Amino acid sequence: MILPRVRLTAGAATAVGRRAENEDAWFVAEGAYLVADGMGGHDGGALASAAAIEVARDLATMRTPTVQDARDVTRLAHVRVRLLPSPSGRRPGSTLTGVVLTEHGGVPCWLVVNVGDSRTYRMAGGVLEQVTVDHSEVAELVRDGVIPEAEAATHPRRNVVTRVLGGSASDVDPDVWLLPVSPGDRMLLCSDGLTDELTDQRIEAELRAAPDPQAAADRLVRAAVKHGGRDNITAVVVEAAVGRR
Repeated sequence: MILPRVRLTAGAATAVGRRAENEDAWFVAEGAYLVADGMGGHDGGALASAAAIEVARDLATMRTPTVQDARDVTRLAHVRVRLLPSPSGRRPGSTLTGVVLTEHGGVPCWLVVNVGDSRTYRMAGGVLEQVTVDHSEVAELVRDGVIPEAEAATHPRRNVVTRVLGGSASDVDPDVWLLPVSPGDRMLLCSDGLTDELTDQRIEAELRAAPDPQAAADRLVRAAVKHGGRDNITAVVVEAAVGRR
């Protein structure tokens, strides 16, 4: 979707890291920005993330996509991934996170969608905030007060997701909501290969240091690779400029 009052610029970068292949997928187009992180062994993960993006990108063709539209499309993506073959015996699955530009009550909004432990952040006024909630065992342990947040990054079950597109569950309950667009918003969408390597403080510093979204995405991925790059790493950075009617 294109809103005359909102001008978006975006950049994307990815790296395979220490993995044999890149199982991340992403979509960057006018008004829709998505990242998916596949899992499933062999080529199952790459097929899963590609299928998730192929369906979810339909949100970009809608005039003013709604929360219900995003839920419906995400559930269709879930079905598509579940129909994929599983040659390794492990059902393919994928995370999905991202934002789609829409309008609600005359106000430009980010339509945020999330399933799994990939993340969407917003940086406003130079301050970074995670706007999605991780669907993972470790995130639930932190929220329930079982373990301190400082232990989450090294917990042995930190990569176990509790919600995913595909997998064994017959349905999925995506997190979807609206967030008003503010002038100068910088939205970061990323796979956990980035956040496993860089703290939020480091991510914020790299975003502040970059003059444009493409430079920011490149800096983030380079920093994560340099820090260890144990997983596939993908970062999409979107910046909003808002004018008057």
